[in-house]
Amino acid sequence: MSPRPRREERHPDLLNAIKDSAWKQITEFGAPALNLRAIGRDLGIAAPSIYNYFPGRDNLVTALIVDAYHSLAEAQEAALESGLAESFSAKLFSLGIAYRDWVVKHPHRYQLIFGTPIPNYQAPDDVTVPAATRALVPLIKVIQDLYSANALRTERLTEMSPKLESMLRSWQKVEGSSDIETLYLAMVIWSRLHGLVGLEIGNQFPPFIDPAEIFQREMNNILIQYL
Repeated sequence: MSPRPRREERHPDLLNAIKDSAWKQITEFGAPALNLRAIGRDLGIAAPSIYNYFPGRDNLVTALIVDAYHSLAEAQEAALESGLAESFSAKLFSLGIAYRDWVVKHPHRYQLIFGTPIPNYQAPDDVTVPAATRALVPLIKVIQDLYSANALRTERLTEMSPKLESMLRSWQKVEGSSDIETLYLAMVIWSRLHGLVGLEIGNQFPPFIDPAEIFQREMNNILIQYL
């Protein structure tokens, strides 16, 4: 009888095999049901083999969150690097479309980072915040370019309460290179698009509504409002 293959031989890239199995679980049963032993059964390995990579469920969840943020960031960066959008306004529109495309393609990744919190899980800020920040950088950069070129309707941005300004200046100290008006507008635009895609993947639109058309109209409204 041939000896049983070692786990490394069955899964040469066990780290990513574990993650792939975890995403499959999340897709089928939701993130709260994520279970390391079930992953072990799916891969045909003992649970302790998983502990070599992820000591517990929360460590795996954190790794998946970071991967999801990086995947979103890569989609945003690719939209800017494609060269198809030349003007700043076209780049802003392109970022919005790329954002929706990523969400529609990866709804479970989106839900993991922006959806209902997992009970008893607390994301470590020192690990997840840098990844989340990277995902927002392309949007901030384009808006800052518009602001620096005096291409924004700044009269819509200048009136801020002292509390809001204080919060934005705290963010500015961390972010380091953008005006507070840019940071404010990045958050507002993201929240508007976030709401639409959240409704779309949650199947909350009436069946006679095309979410893509609503999304593109809102992107055009944003450009009209601020440019």
